[in-house]
Amino acid sequence: MDGIAMSRSHEEVEATLHTAKVKPEELRGTVQCLTFSDRFTSGDFHLMELDDTLCKQIEAGDSLVIRGDKTDHAVLCSQDKTYDLKIADTSNLLLFIPGCKSAEQLPADQQPLTVLHCEIAGFSNHYWELRQCRPKLKKLKKLLKENTYDGSENERDNSQDSPLYTKDDLLDQIQASNEELMDNLKLIHACNIKGFWRLLDFDYEMKLLTHITQLVDSESWSFSRVPLNVCLQELRPLEPEEMIKHCLNCYGQSFDDDGEECFALDEDKICRATALMLLQNAVKFNLAEFQDVWQQSVPEGMITRLDQLKGLALVDRASRPETIFLLKAEDLPEDTQERFNSLFGMRERWTEADIAPYIQELCGEKQTIGALLTKYARSSLQNGVKFFNSRRPLS
Repeated sequence: MDGIAMSRSHEEVEATLHTAKVKPEELRGTVQCLTFSDRFTSGDFHLMELDDTLCKQIEAGDSLVIRGDKTDHAVLCSQDKTYDLKIADTSNLLLFIPGCKSAEQLPADQQPLTVLHCEIAGFSNHYWELRQCRPKLKKLKKLLKENTYDGSENERDNSQDSPLYTKDDLLDQIQASNEELMDNLKLIHACNIKGFWRLLDFDYEMKLLTHITQLVDSESWSFSRVPLNVCLQELRPLEPEEMIKHCLNCYGQSFDDDGEECFALDEDKICRATALMLLQNAVKFNLAEFQDVWQQSVPEGMITRLDQLKGLALVDRASRPETIFLLKAEDLPEDTQERFNSLFGMRERWTEADIAPYIQELCGEKQTIGALLTKYARSSLQNGVKFFNSRRPLS
């Protein structure tokens, strides 16, 4: 039976109210009668619960994008955040009724009763629930490492074997919002070269940095004030200007000094990069010997400290002599439980100071490292020092 044949008349509505012992004057002046549409369906509609921030972004004309390959758990991305998509069931049947008005949209004192007919287009007993999550960026560096940049003289036509990626290409494959992707590209020192995002070959990046620090030394400049134009002019015969400026942006902070653009070089970043250069070629390094070589390798005037290596290298205080080895947080699993399994697999007990740099990025909004350790690890006190070990037996 079609929707028109099922429509109720004014008299039928009043009769129904009478049977239900409801006085018309106690109700709003409009009655909405629901009927099933001829095109009724239960599978063509999905509901999604949005918070106020996302609602305002949609109303302002922004887009929400669902991202993920076939093997990925789908996420939804706004311009600046990433959300897990989870199905939430509800015991109340949710009806899709185009044109139906809420009580606030109806006149309160309209008499006599006005009858409106609305068609039910579909229904659902579940909806998509959004929970903000960390962007899944591990794949980004893997893609960009397929074709690193080590100078224009070494470029070749290898687009088929080693593809290049624009920002849109990366957004198609990386489960992250636009802002999160761009922030991470900056963090990993990626460079936009002719419209494609590229990672610099590490040796080439260190070569650029060495040119800059040697120039600073030869000109007796302060590391806190490196004039851009003079730097570009002096190094132009050695490297392209855009590469020199990119390196300055990676290892320094731009500022204006009476109309002249200058850079303040970051001591911690330069010391950290130098340590990476030394550690990547050895399985383990005698700690005392490493510290001596490290200090001798950084530009004169800079001071090396072990706290510059958080999330990059790990010191083994239990070995004799003490050793240090490369352990990059970015190489560990993204999943929280898998990250803890990996860490406890390589070391049974951790102090909070040692493990913190490797789990800091796992903390959600308003979540602390202490709360994360309470959930995924057990603590014990030995000789006045608190240690953490796995809550689960590891195979």
